[in-house]
Amino acid sequence: SAPTFRHKRYEAYKGTRKPMPEELREQVPLIKEMLSAMGINMMFMEGYEADDLLGTVARRSEAKGMDVTILSGDRDLLQLATDKVLIRKTTIENYHTAEVIEKYQVTPPQIIELKALMGDSSDNIPGIPGVGEKTATKMIVQFDSIENAHEHLEEVKPNKAKESLREHYDMAQLSKELATINTDSPLEFSYEKAKVEN
Repeated sequence: SAPTFRHKRYEAYKGTRKPMPEELREQVPLIKEMLSAMGINMMFMEGYEADDLLGTVARRSEAKGMDVTILSGDRDLLQLATDKVLIRKTTIENYHTAEVIEKYQVTPPQIIELKALMGDSSDNIPGIPGVGEKTATKMIVQFDSIENAHEHLEEVKPNKAKESLREHYDMAQLSKELATINTDSPLEFSYEKAKVEN
């Protein structure tokens, strides 16, 4: 519940989100107690979001040569997909790098570039005005990144997107920063404690 580094960078981050319903908030201590009784390891770290902790453990695990599966309905996590890190959306959609490219036409790290341009209303990430998913995708497919698109501004089409990027490039950079999952959180994590037994 503490503000994250993103809130410090952009006060309105997640500003449109409704607070957790009281009925659910009351259940959180019971959920933690139940998970603890089941021997399920939990991670908490003030100032970081769950995505940052998941991203950190995923990258560390991948570096150890492990195969990683993250089960979540959150599209933000697609930026973490690699050939060793699988993002499973619900129980029927699986995403390694190739599946992200096939579905979204961009690489997993470029999911961040898309959000930098089109924003994300659920997290109140602004993006730039007048650029939706289709235009953002075309721009990133052509230019790879918002920085490269900005360097080749005169080649950006349509004109509306070109002018929006010209006038709001600083907002695109901020949006990119807000959308990027921190995969190097200073998290103390034990693989031994994370083992599920019994």
